[in-house]
Amino acid sequence: MTDTVTSKTEAHSGAIAPLEKIPLETYVPPAKPSLIGLSRAEIADRLGAIGIAPAQRKMRTQQLWHWMYVRGAKEFDEMTSISKEMRAQLVQHFTVARPEVVAEQISNDGTRKWLLRLPSGDDLQKAHEVECVYIPETDRGTLCVSSQVGCTLNCSFCHTGTQRLVRNLTAGEIVGQIMVARDRLDDWADRETPTGSRRVTNVVMMGMGEPLYNFDAVRDALLIVADNEGIGISRRRITLSTSGVVPNIIRTGDEIGVMLAISLHAVRDELRNELVPLNRKYPIAELLQACRDYPGSSNARRITFEYVMLKDVNDSLDDAKLLVKLLKGIHAKINLIPFNPWPGTRYECSDWEQIEKFSEYIFNAGYSSPVRTPRGRDILAACGQLKSETEKLSVRERDALRAMAMTD
Repeated sequence: MTDTVTSKTEAHSGAIAPLEKIPLETYVPPAKPSLIGLSRAEIADRLGAIGIAPAQRKMRTQQLWHWMYVRGAKEFDEMTSISKEMRAQLVQHFTVARPEVVAEQISNDGTRKWLLRLPSGDDLQKAHEVECVYIPETDRGTLCVSSQVGCTLNCSFCHTGTQRLVRNLTAGEIVGQIMVARDRLDDWADRETPTGSRRVTNVVMMGMGEPLYNFDAVRDALLIVADNEGIGISRRRITLSTSGVVPNIIRTGDEIGVMLAISLHAVRDELRNELVPLNRKYPIAELLQACRDYPGSSNARRITFEYVMLKDVNDSLDDAKLLVKLLKGIHAKINLIPFNPWPGTRYECSDWEQIEKFSEYIFNAGYSSPVRTPRGRDILAACGQLKSETEKLSVRERDALRAMAMTD
């Protein structure tokens, strides 16, 4: 397709930001694959391939499912309800490995960020890494999960968007992030937590990557996460955030059935083309129609529209008025996100007074408009700041980010 609309910045520079990046690498499975991320049918097939009799497969699959997703077993030897002979057979062919924790950082506000290394079957290939963030609150614990190493998109205000797209994650690598969090927080169903309730109660697909450009793996992973006989996080507590991959929005409702969030950030196509270049492919009117058609949308299952507040860019009262007009007829709430700065960005966060005026107008028009409290800025875990060690930040960049976080 030919893009006819460019931003002032692009026109000045003579360059048009590409809509999408091409993956640099593909997943190479290890010689001994993990069973994490496989459906029950796929596990049964794997058991058949190593000689487990058809009459046993359903029962063995259910045992494995329970040990992996209810009790969090890290080794087959922990699965004491499975015979010793079969455990030995499983060890020969499979693992229940999840990503390796390379580093853990804990923010002053309790937010935790894990840098996770993903195993690869190619000894010549550099190990891939992603970031995953846990945000504790008084009434919930939210885990922000990644779907890609890097990101397909090039959103101009997003630090993660400046990274290359290395590859999509597998369903096992997505589910594995949740399992790592439960490991680190000692949060499996057979263990007591200080409050008696689970620490990871909510999952948001808002980490590195565009989930709807990795649809099949994200779908398969989230169906496992929502399974009542396993990890058991309700679909109403799982939110998938997209920058607007319109063809896969309806599929998300039909095939996954989770809550939907839209990274909107602008109310005019000209500006959104700059902030979210994908808009040149799927403009605002087309995106909002997909939201109106989203299966299961209701006042109890509202679509969240994320709107990063950029000083003198998208934060005027005229923008607020047009936002209300655009969302008419959609069961919606609007999350206003103070911009999280990063080295080299040309954007600034809106003044707090302006954010409050913007929020008040939206609230008075009948929409919930919470201002998202920035969390984990001091460990670079805030919205838009995730950037895997696949592309390392320099010491200077990290110091600059921390300085921004502490003085904002």
